[in-house]
Amino acid sequence: MKITDVRAIQPVGENSPADWRTSLGQILVAIDTDSGITGYGVGGGGLAGMHVVKTVLRDLLLGRNPEEISQLWDEMYQATLAFGRKGIAVMALSGVDLALWDLRGKHEQQPLVSLLGGKPGKKIPTYRTVWDPQELQTISGHAGYKLHLGKVAAPGQRELMISAIEQARSLIGPDPLLMVDAWMKWDVESTIAISQEIASSRIEWIEEPLSPDDLAGYRLLKEQSAVPIAGGEHEFTSAAFGQLIEEQLHSVLQPDVCWCGGLTELIKIYTMANKAGLRVCPHRGCEIWALHAIAALDPDPLAETGRPWMTWVAGQPEVKEGTIELSDRPGFGLLFDEQNLFLVN
Repeated sequence: MKITDVRAIQPVGENSPADWRTSLGQILVAIDTDSGITGYGVGGGGLAGMHVVKTVLRDLLLGRNPEEISQLWDEMYQATLAFGRKGIAVMALSGVDLALWDLRGKHEQQPLVSLLGGKPGKKIPTYRTVWDPQELQTISGHAGYKLHLGKVAAPGQRELMISAIEQARSLIGPDPLLMVDAWMKWDVESTIAISQEIASSRIEWIEEPLSPDDLAGYRLLKEQSAVPIAGGEHEFTSAAFGQLIEEQLHSVLQPDVCWCGGLTELIKIYTMANKAGLRVCPHRGCEIWALHAIAALDPDPLAETGRPWMTWVAGQPEVKEGTIELSDRPGFGLLFDEQNLFLVN
């Protein structure tokens, strides 16, 4: 089996947000082969990511055996090293890597969860992200809920944030998990202070209170935060996660498989984290791209709800009664309408 083409487009679904999450957050990659099988993956980087795919990565992959995923990943990373390592180039590479894995599953006629040592059909508990505690009045059934404070998460708004967190706990009751997402907008002082105030509300973790680059700050939080710290959504490659794991700067690691380097890197991150006794909870884990790894590799699986505007992805399993499960369809098990996607774009 040889690669005959590598294509990339940027579909935009209904209600897709008019911000970077649409313009830079997502691209669809398709890899065609001489066997007639096409593999699909979702990466990121927008138009810039598509340019990386269509030029550097496509040229490298044409005529190659798509089953040599690890070797191809190393070569793609090396080919983008001068302008990559993190960010848009790795986001683009992620989509290609996922498409290669989809090809492998389809070629072997197995769902990827099976190739990773798991089984389809396992019910995985889910948690839902909300942006306003009032949303919690109308939803239920999930194992947990994450309150995203990105719109108000400034150090000077501590009381507002603490009140919102306490309100969220009151609305969901004592049993479900409750997490808080600061979206890189706090500082060390405010995180320590807020963690002490909200610890009584039994918060599972505070997510990304600092910039991913502030490792010194995370070292302080590791020792002084009253609530476990989570992070990694905006980090790239297993090499970068290796330092987080070695120093145990996060209690919960949250790689995004569509951005961090694809399934190849997510598997490495799981392996390192499991060995170190740290939890992995991939960003947007209910999306099919990470779900196979969660089902196969995670000793304590928990999947975050995904992007509702990705309506152009067909075959994604639905959350039912607070759980989600994989089918036995080969590869990732998804379908794409080539005529209405690639021929239009």
